[in-house]
Amino acid sequence: MRKIFTDRKVLSWALYDWGNSAYATTVLAALFPAFYKDYWSRGLDAATSTFHLGVASSLTSALLVIFAPVLGAIADSSAAKKWFLGVFALFGAGMTASLYLIAQGDWPLAITVFALATLGFSGANIFYDSLIVSVARREDLDLVSAYGYALGYLGGGLLFAVNVAMLLWPEWFGFDNRAEAVRVAFLCVAVWWFLFSIPLFINVPEPVTRARVTGVGAIRAGVRQLLDTFREIRKLRVVFVFLVAYWLYIDGVDTIVRMAVDYGMAIGFDMSNLLTALLLTQFVAFPAAVGFGYLGTYLGAKNGILIAIGVYVLATIGAAFMDQVHEFYALAVVIGLVQGGVQSLSRSLYARIIPANKSAEYFGFYNMLGKFAAVFGPLMVGVTSLATGSARVSLLTIVILFVAGGMLLYRVDVREGERIARQLAET
Repeated sequence: MRKIFTDRKVLSWALYDWGNSAYATTVLAALFPAFYKDYWSRGLDAATSTFHLGVASSLTSALLVIFAPVLGAIADSSAAKKWFLGVFALFGAGMTASLYLIAQGDWPLAITVFALATLGFSGANIFYDSLIVSVARREDLDLVSAYGYALGYLGGGLLFAVNVAMLLWPEWFGFDNRAEAVRVAFLCVAVWWFLFSIPLFINVPEPVTRARVTGVGAIRAGVRQLLDTFREIRKLRVVFVFLVAYWLYIDGVDTIVRMAVDYGMAIGFDMSNLLTALLLTQFVAFPAAVGFGYLGTYLGAKNGILIAIGVYVLATIGAAFMDQVHEFYALAVVIGLVQGGVQSLSRSLYARIIPANKSAEYFGFYNMLGKFAAVFGPLMVGVTSLATGSARVSLLTIVILFVAGGMLLYRVDVREGERIARQLAET
């Protein structure tokens, strides 16, 4: 193992991903959608509960899209990234723990607390991502970033495995029923997230800021920086087209992650089978991401992403017509094979078509899109489910995002983008 993986700052930074990924896996993708439909929304029809979940996810993402650049600018100018990270992480973990207290049938409170927890989770990620410059040299950024992803898959998957065991065999853990096991799982996620955040605050330094700006000045600087970056990206056609394509297809990816369990329960599958399938996806995704890295090397990152999008389209269509649990397991494996790959190859392709001397600025814009893409997808699924009363029809709307994103990506001229990026970097 390279020395960088045992560096105290790098390991401390990556351990935050180990901790907060428990929320992404156990709460966001699995237990909350399942428990919400089966426990908090008991008495509501499946289409209505799906609509509530979709709207909550979309509103949370939309709020973050609006406020993230301003918050980032304030943190940059006031050298307060760790402070903002701590506030959002503590808030998110606290809201997650609060889910334990919500009574059965109280869906309005449950969906509100879930939205607030997700706000804390996603908001903290803005500042977590930005701290990578404090722990990694420029030539090690990709490696350190991948290290964080890897520990996230492993840490989130490990706690999720324990949570699934608690759900499947509650008596082994001293619980009276599944409901109690799930509620305690929310507490476990909050504690896990909090504990593995501590090393970052002890060992990762706050980036040095040349000139500190506070108050209204920081807000103005943030808005001005966002507008300047957006104007420059619009002039670079290859970059602009790729970002629009990325927004669309990554929205489809995020929507499947957030709505898969809800969909499975809506068509009658047992929650334990769905969670086991999701656990399978978690552990397939890590080695598959590495495999897609080799695929991108031989076929090109763009072709690798298009293959992944094609698999997502076929998997989504197949899911709309499945009626057996073993089909859900098969689809979980298929999704796991491409989930990590589409994320890693998107990042490497983007890195090729942007000016190297402005990589931090451009990746800030890219990360904002990636983190907060899931606005339209969940809303599309929720509204369609409510309008048609069919979970299967609502799922098919995601295909629109994949097809539109794939068509735009096909038009991205990578060689032209690389040529222009080199020219801009030399000027």
